[in-house]
Amino acid sequence: MNVTTFVTVAATFFCSAAFAGELYEPTDPYELLRRLQAAEQRIELLEQDKTLGDPDGVRQVDYSWPNATEQKQFDATKKPTWKINGRIHLDSWWFPRTSAGIDFFENPLTGDDPEDRIQFRRIRLEMGGDILDSMLYRIQLDFNNPQTPEYKDVYIGFKNLPGNQTILFGSQKRPIGLDHLNSSRYNVFLERPLVVEAFNEDARRIGAAVYGYTDDELYHWRYGVFSLQNTRSTGRFIGDSLQLSGNARLSSSPWYDESSGGRGYFHWAVAGMAARPDGDVGVNDTNVNEARFRAIPELRSGSRWINTNRIAGAEAYEILALESIFNVGPLQVTGEYQFNWVQRDGTTAGTGPDLYFHGAYIYLSYFLTGEHIPYNRKRATIGRVQPFQNFFLVCDRCGDKQVGWGAWAIAARYSYLDLTDQDILGGVEQNLTLALNWYWTAYSKLQFNAVYGDIENHAPTGGFTSGNFWGLGTRMAIEF
Repeated sequence: MNVTTFVTVAATFFCSAAFAGELYEPTDPYELLRRLQAAEQRIELLEQDKTLGDPDGVRQVDYSWPNATEQKQFDATKKPTWKINGRIHLDSWWFPRTSAGIDFFENPLTGDDPEDRIQFRRIRLEMGGDILDSMLYRIQLDFNNPQTPEYKDVYIGFKNLPGNQTILFGSQKRPIGLDHLNSSRYNVFLERPLVVEAFNEDARRIGAAVYGYTDDELYHWRYGVFSLQNTRSTGRFIGDSLQLSGNARLSSSPWYDESSGGRGYFHWAVAGMAARPDGDVGVNDTNVNEARFRAIPELRSGSRWINTNRIAGAEAYEILALESIFNVGPLQVTGEYQFNWVQRDGTTAGTGPDLYFHGAYIYLSYFLTGEHIPYNRKRATIGRVQPFQNFFLVCDRCGDKQVGWGAWAIAARYSYLDLTDQDILGGVEQNLTLALNWYWTAYSKLQFNAVYGDIENHAPTGGFTSGNFWGLGTRMAIEF
C-alpha cells in the first residue's frame, strides 16, 4: 500500500467522523481494537480492488466485532454462568425378618414390625455456576418429600484464591467422614455407614469453609466453622444459643498411578471436629441441645434404632476420624474409624460423667467386568464409574440381538457403632451388608443391598434391650 492511498483512506475516515458531529475518542480498548481491525480490513480491500472512490467496486466491510465467536466469548465473561443438574433415586425396602426387640425399637408404643416401603430417596435439583472469574454459587433442593422440600448445598463463594483455594459461605458439608463427603451419586452402598451418619448427621450445616490443594495434588485440605443446628427444613437459624463447631480435614494420595489413568491409588485422611453444644438449654429457648448422636440401621426405617437422645449437661465434644482407601484396578478396600469424647458439666439436672462413643466400618468392592472406582485428587473423594460398555439390548439390521452388559460390581461392608457408655444407653450395633451394583451407564445404575444387623446394650424398650434383623433394598438411580 503506497503513502497516497493510506493518507486518502485516513482522511476519509476522520472526515467522516467529523462530518457526523464527533471525533472518535476511545473509551473502551475493545472498541478501539474493533475500529482498527475494521479500518485495516477496508484499507486492504481498497488496495486490492484499486477502486478508491468507486462505491460499486468496494466490498461491504463489517465494522462490528471481527469474529462472531470471539464476540460471544467476550460477552460471556461479563455475565454469570449457570448449569442445571439433578438426580433421582427410587428405593424399595423389605424386612423379611425382625426380632421382637427390633419391632419395639421401630414402634416403641405398639411393638409393630417395620413396614415395607417404596419411596423416592432423592428427587434432587440443583443449579450452579460462576460469577465472572472470581466467584461461584450453588443451589440444591430435594423434593423427596413434596410437602416439605429441603435445601442441601446452598452457598456462594470466592475461587481462584492463592494456593488453589476456594472459600464458601452457606449450607455445605462439614468435612468429617469420607462416606459423607463422597456424593450419593457415587457411593457403593445404598445408605451410609452407622458411624458416619451418627457423628455427622445429615452432614450439611450453615458455615464458612476453605478448600484447597497443592499444585501437585498430593495434599488436600478443608477447614471451617459451622452451626450445629440443622436448618434444612426451616431455612433459618433463630435463637440466642449459638452452638458452633470447628471442623478440619487433611488428606493425601501419596500413590496415584497416572500411567493407568488412576486405576491404582492410596488415600489417607485425618479429620477432626470440636463442638460446643448447649447441654443446659432452657425449656423456653428456641434452640435445642445439639448434643445427640443417632443413626438409621443402614436401611430406610421409620425410626432410628440406636439413639443417645439429647445428652443433658453436654458442654463440649470432640471427634477424631481416620480414613483410608486402597485401590488396585477393580478391587477397592476402604475403611474409617471415628472417636467421640463428650464432656458434661456435672451440674445440669439429669447429667452425669463424661462419655466416650466410637464406631468404624470397612468394605471391599470388586468389579466383575474390570472397571475401577475413580478418585478425584483435588477433592480427595471417589468419582463416577465409567463402564467399559454401556447396557443395551437392540436388534441389528439382520434381526440379531445385540447386547451390552454394562459394568457389574459386588461389595461387602462390616459396620460397627457403640453409643452406650455410663448412663447413656444408646445401643451397640453391628451390621453386615452385601451389595450387587449394575452400572447401566456412567449416569444410571441398579443397586441391590442385603443387610443383617444385631443391636445390643440398648435402653429397655418394651422390655427389650437387644434385637436382630434382615433387610433387603434396591435402588434405581439416574443423574443428569
